[in-house]
This record gives sequence, structure tokens and C-alpha cells, in this order.
Amino acid sequence: MSAKKLVQAFYKSDALIDPAVMQTYLHPEVKVEWNSSKGPITMNYEEIIAFTTELSKAYVRTKVRMSHILQDGDTVAARYSHFVKTIENPREEMLLAHFFVIWEVKDDKLFRGFQMSQVS
Repeated sequence: MSAKKLVQAFYKSDALIDPAVMQTYLHPEVKVEWNSSKGPITMNYEEIIAFTTELSKAYVRTKVRMSHILQDGDTVAARYSHFVKTIENPREEMLLAHFFVIWEVKDDKLFRGFQMSQVS
């Protein structure tokens, strides 16, 4: 699978709220550097799985609407908006944030992520 197709499949899956699915996409040595609205965050494999577990407690559904995706070798850049449905209000979809991410893919897994987000 190409790096671009891997990233697309990742964001179309339930990986963002399902730790078991998330594990299938992550390289064991994954590292994500995230410039969030709350400041810089760096996460490794275990921290990403723990974060996904926490998200699964608050959200029943997530959807990513990707506006741009570009590939250069094993590097993929994507721009997307992340929508969620909360446990408290599962009928209403709300915009969580806008994201820009660069993924480096290694061994057909997400290896290094560099991400920026902005709450809407």
C-alpha cells in the first residue's frame, strides 16, 4: 500500500477512537509532535494509545473531511477538519478542530507525525 493510501485509510477508519484499530496503523517506534492550541505535545506509541482510549470515552463517532493530501516518497502531508459526535449528544456532529499533518511512513506504518491544530 502506498504511503498516501495508508494515511487515507487511517483517517477513514475508527483509529482515532478505537485503540485496537489505532495499534494496526502505528509503527512500534512512532513519535508524534503536535503543536496544539494548548501548546506543544509529544507522544510515543503508549501515549497515543492512551490518548485514543480517552477519546473513546467522550466520542461515539469521528469523521475526518480531508481537503488536501500530497505524497512525496514515504512522506504524506494532509489538511483536514475533524468532526465528532459526543456521548452526550450522539445525533449532533460538531467540528473539533482543523489540522495539518505531515506523516513519515516506515514499514507500512505511521512512523513520525508532525501536526498542527486550530480549534474552530
